[in-house]
Amino acid sequence: MTRIVLASHNRGKVAELHRILGGLDIVGLDEFPGAPDVPETELSFEGNALLKARAIAAFTGLPAVADDSGLCVDALNGMPGVLSARWSGRFGAATGDRDAANLRLLLDQVADVADEQRGAAFVCAAVLVVPGGAEHCVEGRMRGALIREPRGTGGFGYDPIFVPDGETRTTAEMAPQEKDAISHRGKAFRALADIVAAAGLS
Repeated sequence: MTRIVLASHNRGKVAELHRILGGLDIVGLDEFPGAPDVPETELSFEGNALLKARAIAAFTGLPAVADDSGLCVDALNGMPGVLSARWSGRFGAATGDRDAANLRLLLDQVADVADEQRGAAFVCAAVLVVPGGAEHCVEGRMRGALIREPRGTGGFGYDPIFVPDGETRTTAEMAPQEKDAISHRGKAFRALADIVAAAGLS
């Protein structure tokens, strides 16, 4: 079985990927001291994911998987999009809780938007880069709507204000396995798993 590197130090993401792609030998960047910290400077989810995967594949010599994801709000013309994690800017960084600052800013920005116009989608681009070989990219989406106040303690980021289509709970109120089954990241990585298998890396 080929070792595959997830281009992230986030142990939660490594655990999530293990849940979704169970059976693969997946490790995070904690296993590779000195791995580059790649800035997300592209204007698309796919572009940012490719930046990270290419850099980590080159550094480790192993197949690398990376993703970039965010929340695209209809009433904000698709924003915050690729800026989702940094939406509150320097203010969010100064508060020490960027997730909470991002969430509160977004709620303030759509405060006057009617309930029926609060549609949104979580979007994830996931890529696989094989050193000296092919690059593959897939996308997953989860449609839903924004509520007006946070609910739930699970998940992270904007999960407490996002209710998927067909659900009454926010993604922060779901068990991890329930969320994985419908989430943008789950869809993207399950599609990527088929590519990994086809490439003979599993």
